[in-house]
Amino acid sequence: MHVHSAVTGAAVRNWFGDEADGSIAYDVLRGLTAPQKYIPSKYFYDARGSELFEAICRLPEYYPTRTELQVLTSDAKEIVRGFRRGDLVELGSGANWKIRKLLDALEPHDRSSVRYVPVDVSHSALLESAQDLMAAYPELKVSFIVADFTRDLHRIQSDRPKLLLFFGSTIGNLDERESSSFLRGVAGILNPDDRFVLGLDMLKPVHIIEAAYNDSRNVTAEFNKNILLVINRELGANFRPDDFDHVAFFDEKYRRVEMHLRARRNIWVEISEIDLIVVLKKGETIRTEICRKFSRAGAQEMIREAGMAVSGWYSDPKGWFSIAEIVLERS
Repeated sequence: MHVHSAVTGAAVRNWFGDEADGSIAYDVLRGLTAPQKYIPSKYFYDARGSELFEAICRLPEYYPTRTELQVLTSDAKEIVRGFRRGDLVELGSGANWKIRKLLDALEPHDRSSVRYVPVDVSHSALLESAQDLMAAYPELKVSFIVADFTRDLHRIQSDRPKLLLFFGSTIGNLDERESSSFLRGVAGILNPDDRFVLGLDMLKPVHIIEAAYNDSRNVTAEFNKNILLVINRELGANFRPDDFDHVAFFDEKYRRVEMHLRARRNIWVEISEIDLIVVLKKGETIRTEICRKFSRAGAQEMIREAGMAVSGWYSDPKGWFSIAEIVLERS
C-alpha cells in the first residue's frame, strides 16, 4: 500500500496495514508461552523507548554507538565511494546520527541524486527522522517503508543501485539461525553491483561489555522495563514494571549479552487481547534481548555461508567495533 505523509517530499510504504496488531500478538503469545519466556527486542522501540535508547547511546559506559560513529567519521568517504543515483536503504533506522555521516561524505551533486529509504517498524520514528533529515538536507529525497526487516526484506526491491545499511550491530540481536536467515534474505535482494554495510560489535573484555548494559544511572533498566508498557498499551496487559529487576550479563558460551526482566515476587499478569494469563514465580525471568559479539573470523564465515563476501573492513584503533562492506560472492 502506498500513502503520502504530511512531510513534503517523503513517500511512505506501509507493509503492516491491519496486520500490525496481529504481529505483536503472535510474537508475544509465542514468547510468553515458551519455556524461557521472552519478548522480541524490536518492541522496545516505541517513542519513549527510542528516546531512552538515544539517552543510552550518550552514556559513558555505552561504547558501541560512539565507537561506530568514530569508524563512520573516519571511513564514510570510502564507504560511499562511487555511490550516486541510487538508494541508501537503512534497515531499522531509528535516530539518524549515522546516516548523516554518509550523507555528509557525498558530494552535493551526488546527494541530490540519492534517495534515502529507511525501513523500520515504527511509523512515528520514521516520520520524525524524515522531517529532521529533510530540514538538514533539502535536496534529499526520502521514501520510507514501515515494515519488519526480519520478515519483509523481499519488499525492498529497486532497479536503482543500492547501498544497504544495517548499523548498530543489530545483527547481534538475532541468534545464529535468525542471522543466517536474515543474511540469506539480504543476499536475495542484492544486485551484482549493490553493496551491504554491516555493523558488528566485536569481542572485548567482559567487564567492558557488561558495564555497557548495566549503567550507573539505570537508564538501561528503564529502557528494559519500557517494553512491558508497550505490551500493556498494545495488548491490554497489566504488567507493573516495578515488579521486575533489570538483569544483564555476558554468556561466555554463546558470546552474547542477555538482558532479562526478573520477577521480584510471584506475579500473575493478564493480557486481554490474546486471552493469556502469564504466571511468573519469584526469580523467574523474561528475556528481552540478546546481543551477540563477534570475532572477525566468525563474522566473515557467517557472511560467506550466506553467499556473500567481505570486500572492505573498517574498525576503530582498539578493534571494539567494525563495519563490514559486503558484496555478493562472485561465482
